[in-house]
Amino acid sequence: MDIFTIITVLVVLSSIFAYINVRFLRLPATIGLMIMAIILTIIVLLVGQFNTSVTEYAENLIGSIDLGNLILDVLLSFLLFAGALHTDWGRLKEQAAPIITFATIGVLASTFVVGTLFFWVSNHLIGYEIGYIYCLLFGALISPTDPIAVLGILKKIGVPKQLEVKFVGESLFNDGVGVVIFLTLFNIAERGLENVGASEISLLFAEEVLGGMALGLALGYITLHLTRSIDDYETEVMITLAIVMGGYLLASRLHFSGPLAVVVAGLFIGNSARETAMSETTRTYLDRFWELLDVFLNAILFVLIGLELLIISFEPSYLTAGGIAIVIVLLSRYLVLKVPIYFFKDKLNFVNRTDLIMTWGGLRGGISIALALSLTNDMSREYLLTVTYIVVVFSIIVQGLTVEKLIKRLGVMGDK
Repeated sequence: MDIFTIITVLVVLSSIFAYINVRFLRLPATIGLMIMAIILTIIVLLVGQFNTSVTEYAENLIGSIDLGNLILDVLLSFLLFAGALHTDWGRLKEQAAPIITFATIGVLASTFVVGTLFFWVSNHLIGYEIGYIYCLLFGALISPTDPIAVLGILKKIGVPKQLEVKFVGESLFNDGVGVVIFLTLFNIAERGLENVGASEISLLFAEEVLGGMALGLALGYITLHLTRSIDDYETEVMITLAIVMGGYLLASRLHFSGPLAVVVAGLFIGNSARETAMSETTRTYLDRFWELLDVFLNAILFVLIGLELLIISFEPSYLTAGGIAIVIVLLSRYLVLKVPIYFFKDKLNFVNRTDLIMTWGGLRGGISIALALSLTNDMSREYLLTVTYIVVVFSIIVQGLTVEKLIKRLGVMGDK
């Protein structure tokens, strides 16, 4: 299937679903679009029982899309930059200590807690034999919260600013850290632990994280000086687009973390360059351009996630493992949040039951599915992909629809 047909089908579906959601359902966009995509997929599967050409066309459409690369190499850079661009650095800096802890030590700890528990459940409870390193890969891909999903939900509910900053900051940075941990474990799984030294792992981690952040700062400074020298909103918006695309591509060539690079660049441009080097007209057009692009790409992404149901295996043992994995992931997140929150509670202002709110509001999304799709067949790809999909769908639909009720029940609502 040619690329224009694929894009056309996705844009048409996304537009129809977006209209139905705004006109009738009035759900957060990410949730509404994914629910309708899943419903459409179920209808296609049912119709396919009587007319196989329908399912063949749908499967051909999905099979023509390399969703893993599409998310990691294309959509992710734009969506992370758009989120970082509108994040207040002043507030983020105030909460830097817990955010950094959540996004680094928290993700690493969660990887091992989830991986260990899932290894025991799979081998001893489900009866599916799987290596420990592959369970750690699952822990790494499912531990980071998805900034795309989290930001989409936060736009619809009012939460106290200090809690919102923790949500946004953690989700923006733990994504990049999670990808680095996943790539490190993937390297070990492919080559064997005996062939990968501790120094090599440390070097890889430092190169990806520190290199990505340094590149992001460099991209921010370049944007600052370029936009300061001119006053033309069209050109300045184009420069930010070029910085995101070129910077992400350069990061991949240098083996730096692309997600961290665009997040740092987005924070710098959104707070420094935007305020000191851009006119009011440029700021208005910059905001509207990236807001529209963010909404459009989000729509495409979550429709694609819903349509991925076509390639998911419905083995009973896989579905059981997925249900148990939901509990494991939530329990793990609660535990890894509890310790740093207790440590920082006397130094920083935490709202009531921050641990519970951030556990239930920590949504998983397209990044987890993209990483699961990048697994090879000898890494139990089908099994882990199905489990990941179940956790992501539960996270976005069930947790996403009820997190506002939880926040209200705990009495910590802020201003919308």
